[in-house]
Amino acid sequence: MKIRTSTLTELKQKGIRFAALTSYDMHTASIFDAAGIEVLLVGDSASDNVLANQGTAPITLDEMIPFGRAVAKSAKDSLVVFDLPFGSYEVSAEQALISSIRAMKETGAAAVKLEGAKVEQISRIVENGIPVMGHVGFTPQTVHALAGYKVQGRDQQNADRIMNECLAIQKAGAFAVVLEMIPATLAKEISEALEIPTIGIGAGSQCDGQILVWQDFAGLSEKTPKFAKNYLKLRDSLGAAAQEYRSEVQSGSFPPADKQF
Repeated sequence: MKIRTSTLTELKQKGIRFAALTSYDMHTASIFDAAGIEVLLVGDSASDNVLANQGTAPITLDEMIPFGRAVAKSAKDSLVVFDLPFGSYEVSAEQALISSIRAMKETGAAAVKLEGAKVEQISRIVENGIPVMGHVGFTPQTVHALAGYKVQGRDQQNADRIMNECLAIQKAGAFAVVLEMIPATLAKEISEALEIPTIGIGAGSQCDGQILVWQDFAGLSEKTPKFAKNYLKLRDSLGAAAQEYRSEVQSGSFPPADKQF
């Protein structure tokens, strides 16, 4: 079944939770799509998970476009969301719209995502027919302003701020919102208060959906965040396979006779 933005709202209304993963290439996109993962996010997390940058801020729109194109071409049913990178939408609503139009035209994604309560930007993009996913709580693009990787909304003042940001994002027309690194109790309150779906990452189990960076999910990352779970030990498996391959090359046993012409 082709997943649309409206599908996520329907799932929330029925009390059915959905899954999301990041993806930046054809192989993971096709595998996750076939597994029934409802949402694939072409995340700016490609910055530090693919391009070896420190954090998400360095990646550019030009660098992200090919990742988005590969995922959108490879996913048949999953909803593909393109993450607008830092510097591509903050200046103005006009800049945000231009970046969003380019992302949609050049990748084939079904929606864009941006961080923070950028109400004017969200409204402008939505008014022009492009679905928008919001993102509040810990926002990686502004990690320096948040004084590092810290849980947000622990005190009442900041909890109220995050709740109000979510309500404003919903009013601006977003179809969903990511809640990152906030207390589970706050995420539950937000999920109950909003009509649009919430997608948690380090926000407890009561969100309408959950998302993980696929390298964390598969155990490929060198260091896994506290809130993530390794469903595989891909880093260990790849390392062991590479050692076995090297050993066979050194011994002359690869390629074996049945692999030769």
